[in-house]
Amino acid sequence: MSLNSTPSANRVHIGFFGRRNAGKSSVVNAVTGQDLAVVSEVKGTTTDPVQKAMEILPMGPVVVIDTPGYDDTGSLGELRVKKTRQILNKTDVAVLVVDAAAGMSGVEEELLALFREKQIPYVVAWNKADLKDAEELPPPGEGEIYVSAKTGFQIWELKEKIAGLAAGEEPEYKIVGDLIKPLDLVVLVVPIDSAAPKGRLILPQQQTIRDILESDAVAVVTKEHELKETLRRLGEKPALVVTDSQAFEKVSADTPEDILLTSFSILFARHKGNLRTAVEGASAIDALQDGDKVLISEGCTHHRQCDDIGTVKIPRWLGEYTGKKLQFGFTSGGEFPEDLSEYKLVIHCGGCMLNEREMKYRQRSAKGQGVPITNYGIAIAHMHGILQRSLACFHGEY
Repeated sequence: MSLNSTPSANRVHIGFFGRRNAGKSSVVNAVTGQDLAVVSEVKGTTTDPVQKAMEILPMGPVVVIDTPGYDDTGSLGELRVKKTRQILNKTDVAVLVVDAAAGMSGVEEELLALFREKQIPYVVAWNKADLKDAEELPPPGEGEIYVSAKTGFQIWELKEKIAGLAAGEEPEYKIVGDLIKPLDLVVLVVPIDSAAPKGRLILPQQQTIRDILESDAVAVVTKEHELKETLRRLGEKPALVVTDSQAFEKVSADTPEDILLTSFSILFARHKGNLRTAVEGASAIDALQDGDKVLISEGCTHHRQCDDIGTVKIPRWLGEYTGKKLQFGFTSGGEFPEDLSEYKLVIHCGGCMLNEREMKYRQRSAKGQGVPITNYGIAIAHMHGILQRSLACFHGEY
């Protein structure tokens, strides 16, 4: 995806579900106007979720996901069904594709129950309507539509139904724009080390800069070792300093106490509605005991560096802070355990590569199983004794 594209985390995720051979992939191709998915008469042609970010009228930027048949069988089939259930956790709008000739079965009923349980808006697309005479088709129920991927019958109408369901609410908070005024100076501390992506800034940094500019304020970007000199040269006190979490301790030491300080991951936790839960979860760090297991989860996949923040730095800081011999589990990308019972704490990344629905699912999953969950920035600030300082910019909200 180019730097000019809408990030996938900010796009509406549309998942297509159903039995094998119901025509899911054909409907996906008809809706997208592309040969996004391989189609054939053979059951189970789609063996893994196929996902693509794209633009679809009248919806705009979306992520379209074609899933394997939910009635797949055998050991591999079970794994594919498990993958499909994981896709549900990030689906903003679900399309249940049903073979109009075959009708509903227990498979479709189970999927509908999952949509309702997870509160996912959905539409039922009765595919292959071209194979039946119009008078044979009973009137569609509420939230249902007859379509034909083969002839294009009512595909545009299906897209309009999806678009109507996709119209979600704006986030309650901006990233930083509601904390600053026009012409305020905001200093962003961006470490450039072996783990930094070559030739670009990571997504939270890009999005924060954009939000500052949209607020008619001024973004000043510096590295952690140049922060002290940068503040001296500015000539006026910045409204806020925002740092990468791994540089929190040094940045806090170099930022005068009368200047507000926070981190990118804390800002994004608030932006996605997760901050209060993450702040409460950080207190569980103090209760960890020898042998306790901590899950460290990242929403993206990247090449691990020798001093990686998730697999190296945070475990080291936790050991130093607690003085306990802890065990660790690690997940990345779309993987997140359904069963968290072996863990005493989950520490999650800022979730910039995950959409809001998936982040909230992971929080609900942990909370429902009685496992505290926090994020990188808040855990690091807690361990360095600067959590309250990092929340001061929110003026008593947390």
